[in-house]
Amino acid sequence: MNAYDKSTSDRIAHLAAIVLRREGASRTEKELAGSALAQHHTSKHTSAAIGKLAAQVLGEHHACAEAKELAGSVLAQVRQHERASQVR
Repeated sequence: MNAYDKSTSDRIAHLAAIVLRREGASRTEKELAGSALAQHHTSKHTSAAIGKLAAQVLGEHHACAEAKELAGSVLAQVRQHERASQVR
C-alpha cells in the first residue's frame, strides 16, 4: 500500500463484525459491513456499486448512525477513478 491507500480501521472492522452478527440488521447494513471487513488489513478497495450504496446511505435522514459510519468508511476507500465516475 502507498500513502494514498486506506484500509478499514480496527474499530470499524469491530463495528462491521457486530452488524453482521446482528439479527435485525438490514441487508444494506450487512453489505456495507461486509465491504468494510473485506478491506480490513488488505489492499482491496470499495467497488463502484458499494460506493453508490454508501453515498445513498449517507444521504438518508433515517439511516442509523452505525450504517452511516460504515458507509463513510467504505466510501473513503473508493479508488479515485471510480469516484470521478460516481460524480457524473
